[in-house]
Amino acid sequence: MLTAAHLTLTQWLSPAFPTGAFAYSHGLEHEIATGVVRDADTLAAWLENILRYGAGWQDAVLLSQALEGGCEALDDLARALAPCAERLQEGLEQGAAFARTVNGLTGRALPPRMLPVAVGEAAAPLDLAREDVIALYLQGFAGNLVTIGIRHVPLGQTEGQAILSGLAPLIHDLAHRAACAPLDTLGTCALAGDLAALQHEGMDVRIFRT
Repeated sequence: MLTAAHLTLTQWLSPAFPTGAFAYSHGLEHEIATGVVRDADTLAAWLENILRYGAGWQDAVLLSQALEGGCEALDDLARALAPCAERLQEGLEQGAAFARTVNGLTGRALPPRMLPVAVGEAAAPLDLAREDVIALYLQGFAGNLVTIGIRHVPLGQTEGQAILSGLAPLIHDLAHRAACAPLDTLGTCALAGDLAALQHEGMDVRIFRT
């Protein structure tokens, strides 16, 4: 049953929530500029790898753990796991904007943290199923990157939404596994995505911050 808590979380993770997610491409700008991502198939493959082997899985586990507490230590860990300066910037700036807006809406005093930890700390009192929180977070993450692909590959709106729809089973699976995953399952193996983020730092012309 859809509850007020579900609606609150959906609002927090929607594109309209002012975290500035539109300003961050997670290295995708470099992949589009170099032709690695050039159509729907290559964007879908890139997103699947990022979700399965990169920041998607890592954020899902951090978020799951943050729902249980210990957020200060988790935030330190999340910062240490950032593979480059731009990824650290992305997580910190979005997390700070997220906490600031939630504080303004709720009167809480959440500190600025890396985004998945900030979301977990904010969402804990909502008492939602852990799997639901993780799935909505990953859906928002993937949706932002699909929007970037729609505008800059470019792709049509329908084609872009088809990519996001196709990722739904993977998002559901990752959320299910991360909901019960211990902290020692953290880790990534998305080296091409990490290298793209590093190379983005040196691009002469950039639209996105990362």
